Order: sequence, then structure tokens, then C-alpha cells
Amino acid sequence: MLGIKNSKAGMKIIIVGCGKVGSTLVEQLTNEGHNVTIIDKDLSKIQAITNMYDAMGVAGNGASMSTQMEAGVDNADLFIAVTDSDELNLLCCTVAKREGQCVTIARVRTPEYSKEAAFLKEKLGLEMIINPEFETAQVMSRILTLPMAEDISTFAHGYVDMVKFRLPEGNDLDGKKIMDIKRELTDDIVICAIERNGEVFIPSGQFILKGGDLISFVAGRSNLRRFIRAIGLKTGQVQNALIVGGGKASYYVGRSLIKQGIKVKIIEMNHAKCEELSVLLPEAIIINDDGTNEEVLKEAGIAECEAFIPMTGIDEENILLSLHAKQVSDAKVITRVTRNNFSKVVSNMDLGSVIYPKYITSEAIVAYVRAKSNSLDSNIETLNYMFDSKAEAIEFKVRQESAVTGKSLAELKLKSNLLIAFIMRKGKIIYPSGSDMILPGDTVMIVTTNKGFRDIQDILA
Repeated sequence: MLGIKNSKAGMKIIIVGCGKVGSTLVEQLTNEGHNVTIIDKDLSKIQAITNMYDAMGVAGNGASMSTQMEAGVDNADLFIAVTDSDELNLLCCTVAKREGQCVTIARVRTPEYSKEAAFLKEKLGLEMIINPEFETAQVMSRILTLPMAEDISTFAHGYVDMVKFRLPEGNDLDGKKIMDIKRELTDDIVICAIERNGEVFIPSGQFILKGGDLISFVAGRSNLRRFIRAIGLKTGQVQNALIVGGGKASYYVGRSLIKQGIKVKIIEMNHAKCEELSVLLPEAIIINDDGTNEEVLKEAGIAECEAFIPMTGIDEENILLSLHAKQVSDAKVITRVTRNNFSKVVSNMDLGSVIYPKYITSEAIVAYVRAKSNSLDSNIETLNYMFDSKAEAIEFKVRQESAVTGKSLAELKLKSNLLIAFIMRKGKIIYPSGSDMILPGDTVMIVTTNKGFRDIQDILA
């Protein structure tokens, strides 16, 4: 066994798979104080991770009982399988459930298995099934319903959206204080975070917006488009999309867009994949050709398409294709990036909406871990990383009375760099002022640059 056992009193977590998702989980879960052991057949990958993070490592087959026992499955709290093989992930979790009686989470990406997710969870005793490609498709679909957005996340079971967009130079909001926007336009939105020159701000009413700012705001579905129209931005959904690459992720995105009435073209070089996509997505146009070829893209209609989504298996190709689309079309561009080695460089490039699937996966798992390791006062419903993890949006379900309930927000001494974005009470969304209060039964969303909140009481200074 490699690595040094840490002494923190967190959960004991075993992760099988040292890929992009596994590495991201190790980073985030060790940073939050949990005792993490990683299993992988590749010793060099384990050594790289254990040298970088406060984690332990076991080289071997994650589905082997002896390997799992060496990793400590008999006293583990949580077992997560995120290898590239769905079947191996399910087998690993089955063995762990029998040998360790721990909670199990599996990454499952194959479309046939995804349709049977509820059955697999029940029969194999899984706590959660994670499908990064499906979740990525959902994010992309939401963005294409509102192309001015760079990102859209949902909260309060779909009642509230958080929208991130870049403020155009010379827009009506350019140079305005947030308090003036609320007074002149609407009280039914909350501007909750702003990124400017790489720095993230949790703004007060005195904060002045500038053209070029990346702005995140929350709003109810009924008020969202009204606000966007009021500031002079487009609200219409795209009508067609061109996708390059025919893997699992492209299938999920294509299926989701077709359900929304968006016409889909997919370019894929592999003939067998094209035949498979033709069967799975009969409404889509499937082009068997090289989507990285400029002439092929031209013939496929890149200049006229309203949305362009490069989804090859190579980040560098996706980035170059996005830059090309920006030059030759007015399409809404969404760029999938699987690595974050050069996230600062990527964020400074004009790539439209940049999606990191591994963060979508880790958000759900970290939210679950935090919820299981908190007190009894509240429970994390949703966790969303913002601005390359520089800030977090967290939705809490307040279960009982505590130090934060029954007092006006003005009376509470809150941590700095924190904003309460909304309170949902009996289906009604409240955008709080200082006179509002949190009550048991409420759902509360906070946005903060502080890290690691597990309980609603963590908002207190």
C-alpha cells in the first residue's frame, strides 16, 4: 500500500480508477478532510496521485476481493467506482457491497445501462449511478435554450435557474450599481457572483458592473427571460446544431436536443459508429466523414448552423474546432474539455460555453459526501462549482431549528464573501432582504467563495 495515512477524522472512502474523474475526486475529497484510498492496475498512476495528494494507493484489480480488503473495504464508509468500464464499475460495487457493507456509487455511461439505472440501483444496492455524458448533455441542452448564457444550473427542483453570462460592453447594465438594477428593472432576480480579471466577487448592492464581467444571477423560470429581454439580450432557443464526434456523449446530447425540437447533424469518421447512431437517433443527420476537415465542415453547413458542439475525444481538437467556428459562423459554441491542466489559458480563449464533464460528476458525489458527514440541522440538496471552483453554490434543506433559524437575516452574523440567493418556502421563492428569516422546512441557496460548507450553520461567522 502506497502513501501516508492521514489523521483527519473524515469519511473513509475508496475510489477505483485513476482517470480524470478519479483524480478530480481524490483532489476534492482529500481537500475536504476525508481519508481516501485509490485503487488502479497502473502503479505509475497511483504513485503520481499519492505523491500529489494526501491519499493512499493500492495497485490491483478493483473487482478483486483481496485488493479491496487490502484497501480497507471492510471498514470503509463509501466506495466509488469510476473506471472506463461500466461492467467493471458495477462488479466492483457488487463485491464491495458484499464484503464491506459500505455505500456504493458507480459511473455508468452505456446508453443501454442508463435506461436501466433504477433497476441496477435496486438490484445491486447502489446508492447512486453517475453518468457524466448524460449530465453533460443536460447542461448543454439547457444552455441552447438560452444561447446568451455561458452556463445554466438548476436549483429548487427546477423552480430556479442560475445563469452565467458575459456582460457586453456598452450594455444598459455596464457601469450600474446592483442596487440600482434591482430598483429600476426587477426585484425578482439576484446577482450572486461576478468574475472580473480572474477574481471572483460576491457583490453587495454597491458593486458596480462593468462590460466584460462574467455575471451569475438566479431567477425563477417565469422571470428569467423577462429580465434578459429587459437588458437587451436574446432569449430564443437555437433551431439547429452541428456536432463533431460520435461517441456516447454525442448520442446523449443529440437525443436531448432532438427532444427539444432542435435539428441535429453529427459528423463522425468511424463508419460503425455512424451506423449505430443512425439506429439510435433516426431523426438526426449522420455524416460519415472527418469533422476536423475544414471542407467537410463547410459542406455540413458550419457557416449557417445556430449551435456548434465539438465532442471529439481530444481536448486540443475541440478547442481548435471551436476557434474555427467562431471565425466562420455566428453559432453558439459549446466546448467540452475533459482536462483542466490549462484551465486559465482556456478561460482566456473565446470558446463560448466551456463544459468540464468531470466536475459535473464530482459535484454530485461531493454533495453526497458532505450531506452524509454533516450535522442533523440541514442537508445538502445541490452543489455547484462556479468559475473554475473559485466559488460554490450550495442548496440546503433546513430540517430543524438551529442557530440560523427564527432570526432575521440582519440579526445573523454571516461569514464574509457569502450571499443568500433565495429561500424556498412551501413552493414560493423568496429573494431575501434583511428582514426575512430562515425557518425549518425551508430550502436555502447560498453562494460563497468559502469552501467546504456541510451544514447551513456554516454560513455563520
